[in-house]
Amino acid sequence: MINILFCGNDKVFDGMITTTLSILKRTKTLEPFTFYIFTMNVAHLNPKYEELHDDEAAFLNQIVKEYNPSNKVVKIDVKDIYMNEFSGCPNEASCLAIFYCSPYTLLRLFADIIQEIPDKILYLDVDVMFNRDIKLLYDIDIEKYEYAAARDHYGKYLINPNYINAGVLLLNMKKIRQTGLLLKARNLIKLRHLPFADQSAILRSTTKRKMLPQKFNDQKFLHSHTVIRHFSKRLFWLPYPHTANIKQWNVSKVHKIFKYYVFDDILYEYIYLKKKFISEKSKENI
Repeated sequence: MINILFCGNDKVFDGMITTTLSILKRTKTLEPFTFYIFTMNVAHLNPKYEELHDDEAAFLNQIVKEYNPSNKVVKIDVKDIYMNEFSGCPNEASCLAIFYCSPYTLLRLFADIIQEIPDKILYLDVDVMFNRDIKLLYDIDIEKYEYAAARDHYGKYLINPNYINAGVLLLNMKKIRQTGLLLKARNLIKLRHLPFADQSAILRSTTKRKMLPQKFNDQKFLHSHTVIRHFSKRLFWLPYPHTANIKQWNVSKVHKIFKYYVFDDILYEYIYLKKKFISEKSKENI
């Protein structure tokens, strides 16, 4: 079994579809996948913060089973845990006040609490696309490490040479439960404001990690050897210095700005499936 963890709400449903499709379409294995999704409704913080809805999770489940009937999607509501752990904490306020973050970025820190989470799992932000087979990453031996991660493109220059990007984390949950990595990270989140909260908390709580080559989480470039292209916010120099947050489901911008066409088989299937979902939902509401 290959285990994947997403965290988010209905606003990143498009990301969950596209990332999932990229995994399934670029991987040759017959080994089944389980996609775990941590979600919650915290609309009291922001009306936009609704959970991934049951019909959306069910649709994702249909998609993955088309590729292998043994694949499955498991939706896990973590609102009660969130309210107990992070409600009112300094980093919740920061997530609400700034544009790059939301309370959903903190949910990966609950992986050790959820009993269903297996000993090895790959956490993924939903703005990543697989360019090559997932097993190139998933089969890396991390028995002696808490996790494996690649460097953050900007953080390695501005913060620390080994500052990680937590958008792709190959987690050894057995080791993490032994060392208390995520427990320590949650305690840091509750105590004081941290820049890039979950990322910084994980880094400061780490006992032993395996550093991965940039090809496993490339936040700026797409090469033939790139395994994961991460569509995170980045700096552009032309026509003037500016930042932009172009996600893979913005297909026209992926074509126009990045000149990427290698993902077209994935993105066109996404467009078809999203239209199908909207059509089916409309019929239900008649």
